[in-house]
Amino acid sequence: MSVIDILIAYYPAFLKGLWVTLELCAIIWGAGIVLGGALGLAGAHFRCAVGIPSRAVSFLLSGIPILVFLFWLHYPAQAMFNLVIDPFYTAALTLSIVNLFAVADLTRGVLQDFPRQYLTAAQVTGLSRRQTIFNIQLPLILRQVIPTLMLLQVSMLHTTLFASLISVEEIFRVAQRINAQIYRPVEIYTALGLFFLLVCLPINGVAFWLKRRFTRNLSEH
Repeated sequence: MSVIDILIAYYPAFLKGLWVTLELCAIIWGAGIVLGGALGLAGAHFRCAVGIPSRAVSFLLSGIPILVFLFWLHYPAQAMFNLVIDPFYTAALTLSIVNLFAVADLTRGVLQDFPRQYLTAAQVTGLSRRQTIFNIQLPLILRQVIPTLMLLQVSMLHTTLFASLISVEEIFRVAQRINAQIYRPVEIYTALGLFFLLVCLPINGVAFWLKRRFTRNLSEH
């Protein structure tokens, strides 16, 4: 069987797995970008109360492999509290936490590194606080954040593969089950690789283009 034959024969299973993967990504991306952006903003403005604790948690998470963190929340943590939670929600929570603190670090860093001379120039020219934020700060910050943020979300898409290890029926686990039936690893995992290429390459391309086109060193020379 060729890659096309496998896709035609098992497309309902692949579509179901793809849908689960996309649902997982929607939760991870949404929670990471919205809550992580808010946490980064708060951390930049309230350094002692929010920024330092946030960085400490982020530093701690950076030393724990995502797979270990996922397994800990799925097995020991649930056993400790006598809970049984759907693996989908466990995976979504784990990866959302990782994404949240990664986005918070990114946002906080860009905000803290924003050059003060731009704000001083805005005050001298008589711009209001609102005009300064929407006409100067926000456009420059978005230029710095968006390319890296897009690449980070692609990485989070890749980490959804770990969810298969706790029995989440996402696209990688579906591919494994189909391979167990027909044993065509080359064709099946080639099809899976093509799927990720089709999804990730355009995002990576746009991110690299934005980074080259808009990201610049905003520091004072």
